[in-house]
Amino acid sequence: MFEFVRSHTRLMLGLMVLLIFPSFVFFGIQGYSRFTDGSAATVAKVDGVSITRAEWDAAHQRQVSRLQRQAPNIDIKLFETPEMKRQTLDGLVQERLLLTVAERQHLSPTQERLARLFRTDPQFASLRDPDGFVNKDVLASQGLTSEMFLRQLRLEFAMQQVLAGIRGSAIGPAAAASASLDALLQRREVQFERFDPAAFAARVQPTEADLEAFHKEHAAKFTAPEQAEIEYVVLDLETLARDMTVPEAELRNYYEQNIARYTVAEERRASHILIKADKDKPAAERSQAKARAQSLLDEVRKNPAAFTELARKNSEDTGSAAQGGDLDFFGRGAMVKPFEDAVFAMKPGEVSPVIETDFGYHVIQLTAVRGGDKKPFGAVRAEIETEVRKAMAQKTYAEKAEQFTNTVFEQPDSLQPVLDKLKLTKRTATVTRTPAEGATGALASPKLLAAVFTNDVIRNKRNSEAVEVAPNQMAAARIVKHSPSRTLALAEVKDQVRQQVVAQQAAVLARKEGAARLAAVRADTALALPTTATLSRSQSQGLPRQVIDAVFGADAAKLPQAVGVDLGEQGYLVARVSKVLPRDPLPGGDGPLRMQYAAAWANVEADAYLASLRKRHKVEVKESAVAQAMRAASAATP
Repeated sequence: MFEFVRSHTRLMLGLMVLLIFPSFVFFGIQGYSRFTDGSAATVAKVDGVSITRAEWDAAHQRQVSRLQRQAPNIDIKLFETPEMKRQTLDGLVQERLLLTVAERQHLSPTQERLARLFRTDPQFASLRDPDGFVNKDVLASQGLTSEMFLRQLRLEFAMQQVLAGIRGSAIGPAAAASASLDALLQRREVQFERFDPAAFAARVQPTEADLEAFHKEHAAKFTAPEQAEIEYVVLDLETLARDMTVPEAELRNYYEQNIARYTVAEERRASHILIKADKDKPAAERSQAKARAQSLLDEVRKNPAAFTELARKNSEDTGSAAQGGDLDFFGRGAMVKPFEDAVFAMKPGEVSPVIETDFGYHVIQLTAVRGGDKKPFGAVRAEIETEVRKAMAQKTYAEKAEQFTNTVFEQPDSLQPVLDKLKLTKRTATVTRTPAEGATGALASPKLLAAVFTNDVIRNKRNSEAVEVAPNQMAAARIVKHSPSRTLALAEVKDQVRQQVVAQQAAVLARKEGAARLAAVRADTALALPTTATLSRSQSQGLPRQVIDAVFGADAAKLPQAVGVDLGEQGYLVARVSKVLPRDPLPGGDGPLRMQYAAAWANVEADAYLASLRKRHKVEVKESAVAQAMRAASAATP
């Protein structure tokens, strides 16, 4: 159903760039100069103003850092590829272009419009506090200050205005939309027969000559890779920690110093009644709000059971009033300090005096307390011992790593000296030049394998150099037996060769019989095929894409029409297209798809407008400088 969208790859790629790399801009057009290094190479120009390699690198690093803050476990190597860096540059060029146009056309929103946009646009709901203002804590978690966010917001809205008129006024022509939806949703009734090579395998009896010829022609398929039987040794924190002794007193001291880690954080549940009075309001208004809060407090003290109903009717906190003021459980740091101090000084069931915060005046009732329990030393002793051992090993690792490296190098004919000196364990394995699937630890390190397969190590059976295979982990190896790459003899792989020859010859028979059936169907329009189905591009009934393309490529004016589809190793399929049926019905009609089509049309027009802006403002990308920067970055990447 979304074939149309998939066919517009370039448009969708542009959209993904916008989604993955939101605005680079924090500093405005002039702010770009802050990153400019006069000696840096120019990689692009917009309206005569250079974008340097330093600006490009800085923009890319900002985006990687932002992504790391949002997804700490993400592998940043995914964003250090030439393709992603080029997307960063393209985005930087486009933003510079849009900002230039926005500045020339005076499209920056006023302060009042900016505030209105922020308060009404649903996309900023998570950034608004209950009063509709910017939540500074949320911004801080994203590495932004209020000033940075507002500047960014102003520039982004200004850039949006450049294309808003184009995108907002674009209309996908009805005839073109109808034709596109027809191609996407049209259904066709077909009969078909599939010729599967597996059904012909029993008829195939390859000769020895067939097997020999296939083996010779496809020798690369039957090659044993170069491999080596190795001895290797690993130095890491776990190995060093294993033999360390930790005094009991030190473990107890560690427990006391880190008691907070072994304590379940205390959380409290409270309800409140808020009477709003912003800190910038006149004193008279704040005094009036405080008096109202005091009045409600008096009512609560007369009848504590009425708190929930009073909160529901009087609290001006829209987020909690409907729940009778209930704020659920929260820990320290979740609320503003005066509110938090009051709550954590109360006892369950107690009602606070009127508490003043920047939001106004609160009457608070503490309803529950949980957490605050400490785990006893005995329950966490093993965990503490592991951590202390690791810390002790960390302190000695640098010294041991130096000894490891020197011993491996200075006594290259055996690993035994380093094994004895550092009390390590010898390990063995069979390896190739690339890590085996599922390999772990040192054997998964391309660095170690590269060190193993060097001329000196292979020919002279010397120790490899000591290499760092992971943080705080070193390894070295030596070859016990080396086996060069070789072509496997037919006798070694005869069963594999036979299977492939049978499959190949069976596919030939399937295609031959399928072609004969196609000729018969074309000659006799009454000849029936065994399977009947109704197909559309969104309902393929499990048939391969080549079949769907062939069925819908048949001329609708010349039905019935027979088509044959060569499926390669999967055989052959013959289909007769009988008739065209109405469009595939959609729940709710085709309105959403028409909207998608109109949006795609708007993007096409916006792209055309951007292309004209690029010419008008003389956008130029220095491809030679970009290529040089890419090569330099690739060379610097380990």
